[in-house]
Amino acid sequence: MANNGKKLGLMNLVGLGVGSAIGTGIFIMLGYGIAYTGRSITLVCGVGCIFMLLAFWYAEAFGSLFVLKGGEYGARSMVFPPLLAGVSAWFQILSCFVLAGHSKAIVQFAARAWPAIGQHETLAAIIVLTLGFLCSIKGNNLLAKIQNLVVVALFAAIALFVFFGVPKVNPAVFFSNQGEPFFMDGGKGFISAIAIMSFACMGTSAAISLGPDTKNPKRTIPMAAFVTTLVVAAVYFIMAYVAAGILPYEQIAGQNISVTAEVIMPQWAYMFFIVGGGIFAIGSTMLSCIAVFVNPILSVSEDGWIPKAFTKTTKGGLPYVALLTLYIVSMIPLVTGLDIEGIVGNIMVPTMIMNAFINFYCLKLPKQFPAQWEKRGIRFPLWLWNTLSVFGGVFAVVVIYNTYINLDTKAKILCIIEVVLSFVASYITLKKGWVSKKQLNESRERAIREAISGEDA
Repeated sequence: MANNGKKLGLMNLVGLGVGSAIGTGIFIMLGYGIAYTGRSITLVCGVGCIFMLLAFWYAEAFGSLFVLKGGEYGARSMVFPPLLAGVSAWFQILSCFVLAGHSKAIVQFAARAWPAIGQHETLAAIIVLTLGFLCSIKGNNLLAKIQNLVVVALFAAIALFVFFGVPKVNPAVFFSNQGEPFFMDGGKGFISAIAIMSFACMGTSAAISLGPDTKNPKRTIPMAAFVTTLVVAAVYFIMAYVAAGILPYEQIAGQNISVTAEVIMPQWAYMFFIVGGGIFAIGSTMLSCIAVFVNPILSVSEDGWIPKAFTKTTKGGLPYVALLTLYIVSMIPLVTGLDIEGIVGNIMVPTMIMNAFINFYCLKLPKQFPAQWEKRGIRFPLWLWNTLSVFGGVFAVVVIYNTYINLDTKAKILCIIEVVLSFVASYITLKKGWVSKKQLNESRERAIREAISGEDA
């Protein structure tokens, strides 16, 4: 293991967390949030980041008690019973729906510069998705080399959006009642906007995966999540202030922020915003996700939830069956005609189902692991720990409910099928003995031992 001088400190984790959280979500989802709550989207972005910090409370809770080699997966491995372990495995595969959202978003940004593309959005999105998978065949070396440049372009695009936008905002519109109230549709609209913006507000708790590489991780990781949340909330607040403070509601509701960018920026800056901040950044995220999603499918197959054939590789080591599976599954939202909001809903509902369970489970941790509780990194009093655990579970349920009820019929049906089939497939797999409960329990005990031993490493 590296010595402490080379380990990550608080500001390292905050930098990584901010870079992880601020990305394609805010480019894509801001207009959808405005559609629900109007100009009070500014408050939604601030409150929403804190809301999602609690919806992912388990990351801070486990990070305060343990050093988890497997990050979020390690936390779930410690507490999920066999049925939920299987459901989580299937949800992991279906989470690649996000790739369809990325491909659609790329097409929508491209259509702002080249309108003809928008006339064939579904076909263009399928082509973009296909090209993304073809690029992944060559491996991740090229992606790793250009990733830093893309991140620089992303933050430069955001800086240009703020620089050109803030002076053009009319603060009076945030207090206008001329058909555009600050809280459009009241509390219901505000909560619905938080739910739909939750996709953009995730990522502030990602540092839990870096425990073994962090100095004093049980204190540093929760602190990094809190600080990252404040930074991301501030950036989102300013972006929302610009996006909601210039154009009329009907022009920006349900649109990506390129609509506002076109009005406030000179042509050169606008094209950089479209290509560097939109197409390149989202494309880079899509390629990264393809690479990240492969290993979980291999793990799911090795654990027996899906046939072993999914682990097959070419002579060069390319997991072609797993990649092909990802490609086919990620095509489902496109061929069924889901819009971006529907795609995000079908990602967030399963994610929050898992979060609700594990957040409520955090109530048990102080009694289940008394030695780790006594040495917790941040000295949460028990009453606050329990309160945050309950809030985390409740907030996850709130996101589930408000995300689901605002989906269109097609997206609702697909979401129900997705959840039900995951539970049924997990149940049948366990019933048939294709996955050994004994082996799962042994894996769970091993995850617990690793989490405890990691604390002492």
